[in-house]
Amino acid sequence: MRLTTLTDYALRTLMLLATRSERLTVSDVASGFGISANHVAKVVNLLSRYGYIRSIRGIGGGIELARAPDDILIGDVIERMEGDLHLLSCVGTDESCLIHSFCKLKGVLAEAERIQKEYLNSVTLADVVPTRRQLKRVDL
Repeated sequence: MRLTTLTDYALRTLMLLATRSERLTVSDVASGFGISANHVAKVVNLLSRYGYIRSIRGIGGGIELARAPDDILIGDVIERMEGDLHLLSCVGTDESCLIHSFCKLKGVLAEAERIQKEYLNSVTLADVVPTRRQLKRVDL
């Protein structure tokens, strides 16, 4: 599995927000990571829609976590951002190729997906958050 840039930015945004007690802006996140503010805005919109962050408008507004880092599962974030995580399309359906009825590879891939999902959902945002000291070394 290779994650999209959107998922990468979403995870980085959540990690950064988890290190802050104050609200950040889309510009703060974008400039901190050296990425496009438009991309961060798209990520923030999705993260807000999924209930991971709150977006507050107006003076003193910005973005902040809507849930505690311990309550955000990395696997859940990845699945919501990526959508279909199947290694091959046949794992998600019964009729994608001529050999589906006797293919043993489908079962192997389904088990690999299950193990991956189980592991990623055992890791929370709190488990992967860098310290503020680590972030200061890279000017974040």
